[in-house]
Amino acid sequence: MVQSPQGEAFRVPCPSGATRLFAVIGHPVAQVQAPALMNRLFVDRMVDAVLVPIEVAPADFPVMIEGLKRIANLDGILVTVPYKFVACDHADHLDEAARLAGSANALRREADGSWTADNFDGVGFVQGLVGAGHDPREKVVSLVGAGGAGTSIAPALLACGARLLVLSDVSAERAMQLAGRLEVEWPRRVRVASAPAAAESDILINATPVGLRAEDPLPFGLDGVRADAVVADIIMKPAETRLLKAALARGLRVHPGIHMLSEQIELYRRFFRIP
Repeated sequence: MVQSPQGEAFRVPCPSGATRLFAVIGHPVAQVQAPALMNRLFVDRMVDAVLVPIEVAPADFPVMIEGLKRIANLDGILVTVPYKFVACDHADHLDEAARLAGSANALRREADGSWTADNFDGVGFVQGLVGAGHDPREKVVSLVGAGGAGTSIAPALLACGARLLVLSDVSAERAMQLAGRLEVEWPRRVRVASAPAAAESDILINATPVGLRAEDPLPFGLDGVRADAVVADIIMKPAETRLLKAALARGLRVHPGIHMLSEQIELYRRFFRIP
């Protein structure tokens, strides 16, 4: 039996010799929710396939992903922290979102044996925001984190119509590099700062891994955040991160990370060409 992020239990069929394989790779990987959601998709659509989590240390990642690509009945790979940037190096083709972000969270085997990479974090996150009533169109959005997820979320926010995107990251150089790429497509709509623009932001987003562990500090402070602002987190486990708890304690609206993944499941289905 497997439990979905919503607490629903369901039975995954026993794999057979004809079962198609999918994997999600990360370090750590215990927090990932994709196996439950994807395996439920396979059950609901009566597809003989299974997705399994694989934890691999950074030094072993290149060998591991190249080995997975050589498994003949493995059709796709999902990628989570900290491998979204380096995943692009192991693809033969980059779809537009992966190319623009410079990172990927999904790789698909093609009929000719080559591999195509794409990134659905951004569109999944924005669709989740819109679905929850937090449309970023014409809003000022502060995005903390220019890593694997942030590089995908940033262009998706701008494509959706965010009026201004304020980028911050522990690496100012990384934030500047992302801003430079975005400026080409969306001039004068991106600003790099050392911290979120608390007083002017309608939406503030944590797109870093800070919050995965109980002992983690807040990814950013909440002093000066407007009472009508929304505080969002991409972290899915724990569902209520320290950041979201702190925001709720101040009476702010919050947006948890599971919405980003749940919106991506249909995107994964199409990308992996699952019937």
